[in-house]
Amino acid sequence: MQIKFEQFATTSMLGSEDAPPRSNGELLFARDWEGRAFGMAIALSKKGHYEWEDFRQGLIASIAEWEASHCKDDPDWDYYQRWLLALERLTLETQLIDPEELERRTFELLAQAQTSSPNA
Repeated sequence: MQIKFEQFATTSMLGSEDAPPRSNGELLFARDWEGRAFGMAIALSKKGHYEWEDFRQGLIASIAEWEASHCKDDPDWDYYQRWLLALERLTLETQLIDPEELERRTFELLAQAQTSSPNA
């Protein structure tokens, strides 16, 4: 169930170039980390670490960067990779995390994902 801020954040993106993928009207997360990244971006803004519009503009810029160097029908397109990049940039910019800690935590999460993967 969404509360007021979450409703504002998600509806502020409806119909825009930065709108998240949906299926039958519901947000669509193909991988677990996508939902976590989505939730973290909203939670950090809700807690006042940055303005939601600053995140949105960062996401739009991240999407534009990808589009500038790829064809629109490139199968490598990944909306949540762009979301994650915008989130990483903003958390570094606002000094919520320093680059070394971000790198360390990313490495830990990747290692954890590999050990828990059925194909590992």
